[in-house]
Amino acid sequence: MLSFLSDYTEGAHPEVLQHLMDRNLVTLPGYGFDEDTDEAKRKINAACGRDDLQIWFLTGGTQTNMFVISTTLRDCEGVISADTGHVCGHEAGAIEHSGHKVLTVPNEEGKITVENLDKFMKTFYADESNEHTVQPGMVYISHPTEYGTLYSKAELTALSEACRKYGLPLYMDGARMGYGLMSPKADLDLHDICELVDMFYIGGTKVGALCGEALIFTKQNMPRNFLALVKQRGGLLAKMRVVSQQFDALFTNDLYFRLSQHAIDMAMLLKEKVLSKGYKLHMNSYTNQQFVVVSRQKLEELRENVRFNVWEWLDDDTAAIRFATSWATTRESIEELEKLL
Repeated sequence: MLSFLSDYTEGAHPEVLQHLMDRNLVTLPGYGFDEDTDEAKRKINAACGRDDLQIWFLTGGTQTNMFVISTTLRDCEGVISADTGHVCGHEAGAIEHSGHKVLTVPNEEGKITVENLDKFMKTFYADESNEHTVQPGMVYISHPTEYGTLYSKAELTALSEACRKYGLPLYMDGARMGYGLMSPKADLDLHDICELVDMFYIGGTKVGALCGEALIFTKQNMPRNFLALVKQRGGLLAKMRVVSQQFDALFTNDLYFRLSQHAIDMAMLLKEKVLSKGYKLHMNSYTNQQFVVVSRQKLEELRENVRFNVWEWLDDDTAAIRFATSWATTRESIEELEKLL
């Protein structure tokens, strides 16, 4: 059975596993107060061209989103997201469970535009009873988006400026950050992201790690008593080394970027094969997620030999299905998929 189900269906890249094995019997303090965690932070700072980033290691994307949003917002505030944002539809109400509402704006190819943010904020301020409503307290975006699309540097710069105008921290979900950075259409790098957003995370779970995300505060703006807040929410790892050692490996010899580049190369090959067969794309993605329009009959035929996601039904007989590539995707698997298409 071929699998293009997601980018975390394999375990971890062998270099990550080897580093965990090499450090396995080293005795280290807990809760992130260890030399391996310090080394991982140093390497991430270096990759970002900085030496002052505040970094924390967590285990998963939903956990990270909930922690950032719930510790940044005041009790009466909510987070602004595109209506296709991961925090809206794919996190089982984790944000709302923390006591904060997700305030949605219409998406443009999965993205928040300055125009839609302006419209939302102007409508909020025009309401003379806005003190009785949930107050907008921050903006959430993802890069790449849920549809595999990317913010350009110009778009992110404009959005960052709009957030500053309204006094809203800008938070970027980077679950698939590597694929955004290595996309042939990318014009943002880590240095740009550090300058333009207030906090973001570099995803490891979907880019070659067993688990783990590196949460980064870019403006010396980590919430006060963050360790205590993380522990209160059940997310403090005694063995934080399990995550930080993986990032130490990922940010040694550009492994993170090499793995991301491989997935992108495979996705572009897959895209080429799909188009050559006459299929249409639901969204023109240049990242590791490719959304292909198929008939119900073809979908059922493919299911006999291929694992994939049904992303959305476009009508009664037509669906957009998602093929995702990863560090482990092979050219041979794409050639097999081509035959089935």
